[in-house]
Amino acid sequence: MQMETDAQFVAWFRSVAPYFHAFRGKTFVVAFGGDLVAKGKFIALAHDINLLHSAGIRLVLVHGSRPQTEAQIKARKLRSRYRNGVRITDPVALECVKQAVGVLRVEIEALLSQGLPNSPMAGAAINTASGNFITAQPYGVHDGVDFQYTGAVRKVDAAAVNACLDTGNIVIISNVGYSPTGEVFNLTTEDVAVATAKALVADKLIFLTDRPVVDEQAQLVAELSAQEAAQLLAHSKHLSTNTRLFLEHAMEAVRAGVPRAHLVSHQVDGALLIELFTHVGSGSMVTADKLEKLRPATIDDAGGILRLIEPLEADGTLVYRGREVLEREIQRFFVLEHDGVIVGCAALYPFPSGKSAELAALAVRAESRRLGHGEKLVDRLSSEAKKRGFRKLYVLTTRATHWFIERGFAESPVGALPQARRSLYNWQRRSKVLVKKL
Repeated sequence: MQMETDAQFVAWFRSVAPYFHAFRGKTFVVAFGGDLVAKGKFIALAHDINLLHSAGIRLVLVHGSRPQTEAQIKARKLRSRYRNGVRITDPVALECVKQAVGVLRVEIEALLSQGLPNSPMAGAAINTASGNFITAQPYGVHDGVDFQYTGAVRKVDAAAVNACLDTGNIVIISNVGYSPTGEVFNLTTEDVAVATAKALVADKLIFLTDRPVVDEQAQLVAELSAQEAAQLLAHSKHLSTNTRLFLEHAMEAVRAGVPRAHLVSHQVDGALLIELFTHVGSGSMVTADKLEKLRPATIDDAGGILRLIEPLEADGTLVYRGREVLEREIQRFFVLEHDGVIVGCAALYPFPSGKSAELAALAVRAESRRLGHGEKLVDRLSSEAKKRGFRKLYVLTTRATHWFIERGFAESPVGALPQARRSLYNWQRRSKVLVKKL
């Protein structure tokens, strides 16, 4: 039992190691509303932020303060005023914002500074930095409504933020900005977060939201392009107000050049780590274009294909090829690429008769086998074979007979193979022959 547990730990550690290497020295902007602190959930987040910081990731935290500001206004027996979800910040409301932000910033710094024994924060020495990094301007008058001290980001002092990050600090940026004339403006968290990510040329912008991004069937949408995000925003009835707002700004960020924007629910403990350090993730990743590409292979893909097929060759699932053969036949292969990593491959070998072909070397990365990648490769090669004028597509398999039958193939006798392929049939492997009419 202990050996099995140890093996699982080693496998897990090896699976996350590439992410530590990829993320070291990168800049992540993490944005969240004041509700996360108000509900006591920032304690767990502080532990995870400590782990990210320890991994060498440059972190900028952008926080809001709406519930804390609401509490200040309510304590004065006043009512908040909004228009289209944006606060109208009069002088009294501004005083409430400043007081709420001041208290909240101190609380966040205190939680990040705790060195609790027997916790992920044990022995942590996290330094934080904050300051007047945001230059703001008035939001102005909209539809006849003067928003007074509500502002918009005019400029982010990227040099000052980077200087703090360079010395090992976590930078904390609040939802307030300052004008050159000394005025203070109340800003929206999402506006500050996007502007900061753009100014820093951040590698990731992460929004912690109350609900996940789901489709019309209420299923989690793990990845979507900016165009798909726009379509979801236009038609979905299952997005919370908070999630909708953050998704709009995630779309804005990636269109402005931020490579990745993530929406992660803060309702799930450890969701941030799962999103960043596992292939499947826990939330939704937004990119300017689709991450997944199914394309013809090139000689540069040989190494990635070998890493996929070698374990299957070793256990007898696939016939051994070797690098030399693979490189010679690379034009037969197609690869499924996800975020620059090859997660699947398959090859198409025409028979001399010119009327049929063989689908071979179908392999999918182990952790991706339940994501439909195999089906995508089979569908693509079936379409490719049909486009080339082939009438039948054969496959020989020792382990996946039922999987192929479920996808339109029918079992056939060895004698059904074209003569040229039948003469090469390996009777020791006794592969099942399946055929699909195109």
